[in-house]
Amino acid sequence: MSTDHAHAHHLENPDKSGPPPKIDVVATVPGAPPAPEGAEAMTILVTLPPNSPGAPPHRHSGPAFGYVVKGAVNFELEGEPVRVVRAGEAFWEPGGDVIHYQDGNHLDDDESAFVVTMFCAPGQPMLTPVSAEELEARRDRRAPRS
Repeated sequence: MSTDHAHAHHLENPDKSGPPPKIDVVATVPGAPPAPEGAEAMTILVTLPPNSPGAPPHRHSGPAFGYVVKGAVNFELEGEPVRVVRAGEAFWEPGGDVIHYQDGNHLDDDESAFVVTMFCAPGQPMLTPVSAEELEARRDRRAPRS
């Protein structure tokens, strides 16, 4: 994901009764995978209590794009190290076969929250948990953890 602000925009305010809106691109995803054919776009707000581990390891049927609105979230996709995404930062995942290992609250003394828009394949749930057997079989695909 890129945080290149070359796409920043400025809109003139036709009303002229106040300043025009300021639009900043938070992140872009060059070459992002396409949404599944006939996908349903779904936007959800996830609020994580202090120290919440978040959802169990899972996958999504299509790409997902998110933004942390409060706190900090531990974010780990298959093949990538765990990273902390903080309020004001964005994340994305390609969906499909990629396992999303972590999306838990990084904070143990405050809640964190993120908004995510997912493009779900028709007739598929927005989140499919991964079995313990599959996690073990794909253990070599997970980035080393410290």
